[in-house]
Amino acid sequence: MADQLGNLVRLARPRHWVKSSFVLIPLVFAKRFLDGRAWLEAGVAFAAFSLAASAAYVFNDIRDRESDRLHPVKRARPLASGSVSVAAASMEAVVLLPASLVLALAVNLPLAVVILTYFGLQVAYSLYLRDRILLDVICIAMGFVLRALAGAVSIRVEISPWLLICTFALCLFMGFCKRYNELATFGEPEAASQHRPLFGEYTTDLLSHLVTLSAGIAIVAFLLYATAGRTVGQFGTPYLAYTLPFVVYGVGRFAMLSMRGTYADPTDLILRDRPFQATIVLWGAAAVAVILCGPQLQKLLSELLP
Repeated sequence: MADQLGNLVRLARPRHWVKSSFVLIPLVFAKRFLDGRAWLEAGVAFAAFSLAASAAYVFNDIRDRESDRLHPVKRARPLASGSVSVAAASMEAVVLLPASLVLALAVNLPLAVVILTYFGLQVAYSLYLRDRILLDVICIAMGFVLRALAGAVSIRVEISPWLLICTFALCLFMGFCKRYNELATFGEPEAASQHRPLFGEYTTDLLSHLVTLSAGIAIVAFLLYATAGRTVGQFGTPYLAYTLPFVVYGVGRFAMLSMRGTYADPTDLILRDRPFQATIVLWGAAAVAVILCGPQLQKLLSELLP
């Protein structure tokens, strides 16, 4: 019984709930970082989105259980290995999605609508979009955009176009890195295309170009946001742009490790790579300092460096 429960938990992929941290981004950039009620609402939204994502993972794994048996890593998943039955997995998905919507409705209706949209997008991805080159990665990136959108609607703040643009650009980059990483995991293109025909269309050369292109878009989008008049006016300083070195290092390291195939999955990279984690913490601390104390920092530095 304990083993079965453990396999059901593993099927829900709780390690991937780290992706739902995008729900919390609006707390910082809307300057609600010190608002306890906003943290509570965003926390419930985080939990709701995590459960919806788990329901989508279960649905995807039910459909992929045969092809996952051909993958060197995914064949150990509960459905592919046979440790969880299709019936049990289906019941788990039926429980997870309504639970997610109940939590979302406890916050507000728009959050529930965003989560339903996300789940619908994931079903479309599993059934059709994931087999369409480029559209598959765009769909992945849109999933993260909806996470950020969920955070904004949960705390009832204006939805910044820059929040959505920067999130989309960054996650487009991460999606192409994921595809490169998957090709690197297989080693041979023929083996990759047997697992999923889409990998017969992607090549390492094409993905190298797409990773480079999307990395450039992500960095430029961040700079445009950081230096935009509205951003400078909101935070009282242009100093957010000075966190660029952290952004460049983080993007570069993510690309390097993904293209080397150092980790089996980008989530493993995020959870296990200490330099990348340190970069996120340092950038986050610098960004919070600028957002909360921007004018004071600018005044202090102007006095120290006349």
